Amino acid sequence: MSTPYPFTAVVGQTDLRLALLLNAVSPAVGGVLVRGEKGTAKSTAVRALSTLLPAVDIVPGCRFSCAPVAPDPDCPDGPHEAGPGGARPARMVELPVGASEDRLVGALDIERALAEGVKAFEPGLLADAHRGILYVDEVNLLHDHLIDLLLDAAAMGASYVEREGVSVRHAARFLLVGTMNPEEGELRPQLLDRFGLTVEVAASREPAQRVEVVRRRLAYEDDPAGFAARWSGDEHEVRARVVAARALLPQVRLGDNALLRIAATCAGFEVDGMRADIVMARTATALAAWAGRTTVLKEDVRQAALLALPHRRRRNPFDAPGLDEDKLDEILDQFPDEEPQDEPDPEPDPDGGPENPQGPDDGGGPDGGGGVPPQGGGPQDAQPPAEPAEAPADAPEGAPRSPAQEAGGPEQAAVRAAEPFRTKMLSVPGLGEGAAGRRSRARTAHGRTTGAQRPRGQLTKLHLAATVHAAAPHQKARGRAGRGLVIRKDDLRQATREGREGNLVLFVVDASGSMAARQRMSAVKGAVLSLLLDAYQRRDKVGLVTFRGAAAELALPPTSSVDAAAARLEKLPTGGRTPLGSGLLKAREVLRIERLRDPSRRPLLVVVTDGRATSAGAVGGDPRELTARSARLLAADGVASVVVDCESGPVRLGLAGALAADLGGPAVTLDGLRADSLAGLVKDVRTAVTTPATHTTRRAA
Repeated sequence: MSTPYPFTAVVGQTDLRLALLLNAVSPAVGGVLVRGEKGTAKSTAVRALSTLLPAVDIVPGCRFSCAPVAPDPDCPDGPHEAGPGGARPARMVELPVGASEDRLVGALDIERALAEGVKAFEPGLLADAHRGILYVDEVNLLHDHLIDLLLDAAAMGASYVEREGVSVRHAARFLLVGTMNPEEGELRPQLLDRFGLTVEVAASREPAQRVEVVRRRLAYEDDPAGFAARWSGDEHEVRARVVAARALLPQVRLGDNALLRIAATCAGFEVDGMRADIVMARTATALAAWAGRTTVLKEDVRQAALLALPHRRRRNPFDAPGLDEDKLDEILDQFPDEEPQDEPDPEPDPDGGPENPQGPDDGGGPDGGGGVPPQGGGPQDAQPPAEPAEAPADAPEGAPRSPAQEAGGPEQAAVRAAEPFRTKMLSVPGLGEGAAGRRSRARTAHGRTTGAQRPRGQLTKLHLAATVHAAAPHQKARGRAGRGLVIRKDDLRQATREGREGNLVLFVVDASGSMAARQRMSAVKGAVLSLLLDAYQRRDKVGLVTFRGAAAELALPPTSSVDAAAARLEKLPTGGRTPLGSGLLKAREVLRIERLRDPSRRPLLVVVTDGRATSAGAVGGDPRELTARSARLLAADGVASVVVDCESGPVRLGLAGALAADLGGPAVTLDGLRADSLAGLVKDVRTAVTTPATHTTRRAA
């Protein structure tokens, strides 16, 4: 077994280490979500935490880690008699992003359960993590059905495995720790709220701190055992301090003023529900115990708020997490300090451990460094850009243009998006087999049962009626004598189910001069932002192609991070001619590459334009002919498309409608994109794709 990197050797990341240690002191706090860029010691710190946890007393031979003093009466390996037991180190169990349901909750042998009535159960990761740590790296990429199972286990403290009336239950209480890079997508609100605390981490920009990070990492890689031995004294002290804080925790007094501060803080920041109040109370109590005190002070409540509230204040995926500390102090100062019941011990080292003998402990970690980044910073926190001058529409095709205009024209300043609105669902026709989501119909592991088939691998969802129907004709030949059915492996049938999948929604946005009028572009950005919100809710990947001047560019490669797409959209400049055909060709190339990377995820192309084509870009030729040819190529590829018609004014040329006809999809105006005026658009998508291009439907299905 490899030697883990010492927890106390992680440079800096004060809030991260404190949040982890508070959960070690009081697992009831509810876990930690660590958000930050890559290479910031997130995984290293989490993996090192398990070495600081006290040993776990267990019943010898129990696969579910029952406590000998109070064994679980429903333990599948039980019943156990209360009495002395053994001990083992606390576990840290990692849940891979691509894990199966059986790997997480455990596997039940359906064949033996039906034929012999035996509950042959193989424990999963939830059983392994009981009374320890369950760590999910890249938790934001975890499949929805696994997230649902985690939510259930975290809420009930137990895991249930149900297979056609045969059920197994075992205790599953664990410290849930997740790490994520926000650039790769956000978490579902339900799972986000399950994490007690959240910490934002970033790499240090101080050269001295970064030097210390590199020095320690190289020393560890050269001699892991020797490096760990040099930090063993510090590790022992922190481990002893965790044990002492756990022992002191039941004696900590949470006074009325502290409770009032907690309630006023949650109310003042308009946090939904009551879980935040409870988590803050537990965190403040753990902070007092960690400091060696039996009374919760104002600074404990303040620190608890900074750790427990930022991720609970987000109203949509484009809101940056954060807390207004001036407002927080104003709320806390409304209540007088309580008289301490005993003299507090000297303030502990804020870094959560003894003084570092090998250099300052305020740099980075072994994979990076730095402290806590400033709160906020999302696109909605930016200063409003200067109001751009009214941009003229494209000049006639024959008019002479300067080289600057050919290359992109005078660039207009970016405008802010209009207020987003709710849109109705756009879906890809046919039946897919992509990743689980909430947009288009697909064959999935979860959903309504539509039929049965022979299992291609391990049986996961038994179709009981089909299994009995397959076994019934052979009962006499198999010598059936009693009431039970004689079941063979060949009789088992897997249920086929239909649910919803997530798609790749690729936006192709016209940023040319004809779209540059201030009010018009603001409305266009508002519409795209609304569609991005819809994509977030439906678990889609999104990409952004823009075109203006003489070329098109991939502004955002396909990603699960819709807030990254919103940030690129916010900064999108406009101006120049309209190379619409180049934009469609760029989109086709992006979709071709994504089809190779993820062939099961079906695309939905959303073209946002007024339909004018005034430049052929580097391809050359007639712009309108290039546009029509590019659109027909996308239709032949089986790409479901929707054109958002941005043309305005009393005189309309209908060019976006012609483009939609070439793409084989519908056209909808900006006003028609709203949910209250979009009735029948899904039907229009299906009709438009199936009628003019039947081969397209077959390929999409």
